[in-house]
Amino acid sequence: MPRWFGTLFVTDTLERFGFYGMQATLVLYASAPTARGGLGLATGDAAALFGAWISVMFLLSLPGGWLGDRVLGQRRALLAGCLVSALGYLCLAVPAGWGTALGLVALAVGGGLFKPNHQAMINLMFGGRRGRESGISLMYVGVQVSALAAPLLTGYLGERVSWNLGFAVCSVSVLLTAVLLTAAAGQFRGVGGQAGRPLTAVERAAAIRRIGTVLAVLAALVLVLGLLGVLSATVAIVAAGVLSVVLPVVGYVVLYRNPALDTGDRRRLKGYLAVLLGATLFWMIIAHAASLLNLFARDHTDLTVAGFVVPASWLQAATPVFILVLAPLVAAVMPRWNGRYQLAAKFAVGLLLVGGGFLVMALAAANTADGTRISPLWLVAVYLMHACGEVVVVAVTVSAAAEVLPRQFMGRVLGMLWLFAALGGGLGSGLVRLSEVVPEPAYYAGLGGAAMLAGVGFLVCRRGLTRALAADSEPASSREPLSTT
Repeated sequence: MPRWFGTLFVTDTLERFGFYGMQATLVLYASAPTARGGLGLATGDAAALFGAWISVMFLLSLPGGWLGDRVLGQRRALLAGCLVSALGYLCLAVPAGWGTALGLVALAVGGGLFKPNHQAMINLMFGGRRGRESGISLMYVGVQVSALAAPLLTGYLGERVSWNLGFAVCSVSVLLTAVLLTAAAGQFRGVGGQAGRPLTAVERAAAIRRIGTVLAVLAALVLVLGLLGVLSATVAIVAAGVLSVVLPVVGYVVLYRNPALDTGDRRRLKGYLAVLLGATLFWMIIAHAASLLNLFARDHTDLTVAGFVVPASWLQAATPVFILVLAPLVAAVMPRWNGRYQLAAKFAVGLLLVGGGFLVMALAAANTADGTRISPLWLVAVYLMHACGEVVVVAVTVSAAAEVLPRQFMGRVLGMLWLFAALGGGLGSGLVRLSEVVPEPAYYAGLGGAAMLAGVGFLVCRRGLTRALAADSEPASSREPLSTT
C-alpha cells in the first residue's frame, strides 16, 4: 500500500478511538446514578440515547459529504471534523449537564464530517476496484485496533475512576488525527484539497439561506421547548428518532432528482436503495451491542474472573478482536469470491450472520429468566457472528458506493449510506424500548428472524439487483456486479 494509505489508515484508527470509547461507555454513563458522576437516566432512556446519538451522527453524514464535495474538499472536511469532535469530547469532560448536551451535538457534527469524507478519500485515491476493496477491508484492521483499545482504557477510566477523564482521553486522540492530516497533506497530490464541483455564486447564496433557515427553526424550537419546561433527554431522543426516519427519505429523493444525473445513474441509484435498506436493518441490530447488549453484560452475566470483576464495557472489545483476525483474511479472499451475483450473495451472508447472532442472543436471554447470571461466552459468540457479518457488509456497501454515481457525487452517496445507517439507529432507539414490555428472548428472536429473512430475500432477488446496478457501458446480462467485494 502507498504512503497516503498509511496516513488514512492511522488517522482513521485515531479518530475511531474516540467513537469506540463512546460506544463502550455512553449507555453506562447515561444510566449511572448522578452520585457516581452519571446522568441518572432510566435504563430505557439510556439505551435509547445511544441509538439517538449515533443516528444523528449518521444523519449528518449526508450534509458532511455534501460539504466535502461542494464546499471544503474532502481533506479540509476531515480536519474540520477532527476539531469539532475534539471540542465535543472536551465538553463531555466538563462535569456539567450543559457540557453533555453540547458535547453530544458537537460529536455528531464532527463524526458526520469525518466519516463520509474519509471514505471518499479512499475511493478517490484508489484507481481500481481490487485495490479499493482490499484497502477498505484492511482499513478495518486499524479501526478495530481502536475498537479494542478504547473500551479497555476509557471503559476502565469511566467505570472505575471518572467518566469525564475517559472522555478527555478521547479528545487527545482526535487532536492527534488533525495534526497528522495537516502534516501529511502533500502525500495526496492535491486530491481532496478542493471541492470537486464548487458551488456557484447563486448556489452558495441559496445554500446559506437554507442553512440559516434550518438553524433558526431549530434554535426557536429548542427555545420554545425550554420555556414550556418540556425540554428533556426523552424529548431529544424522540426528536432524533423522527428525524432519522424523515431525513433519509428526503435525502434520497433530493439526490435522485438531481438534474445532473442521467437515466443510468437513476437506475443504479434505485438498485442501490435495496442495499441501503438492507444496511438499515443491519445497523439497527449492530447498534444494540453498545446499548442493550452492554446493559445485558452488566446486569445478567457473571463478570468475575479470578476474583477480579471485569468492567462490563470490556466485553465491547470482543468484536474488534474478532475483526482484527478476520479483516486480513477477508481482504485476501473477497476479491477472489467471483460470480455474476456476488454482491447480493455477500450481502445476504452478512445479514444471515447478524440475524443468527440475535437468535443465539434469544437463547442467552432465556437462560437468565430466573435471575441466573450466565457466562459472558454467550455474548462473545454473538459478537463473533456480528463481527463476521460486519466485515462483509461494510466492505460491500462502501465499495459499491464508488460506482453508483459519477465521482463528483462520491461524498453524497457515502453520506446517503450513513443516512440510512441513521435510520437503523433511529429505529433501534425506538425498538429498544420494546424490550421493557416484550420478553427479551422474543425481542431478540424477532429481530434475528427479520434479518435472516432479509438475507434470503437478497439471494432470491440477486438477478434483479445485478441488472439494476450494472454500468451503462456494458450489457447488464454480461457484466459482473458493480462491486467485486
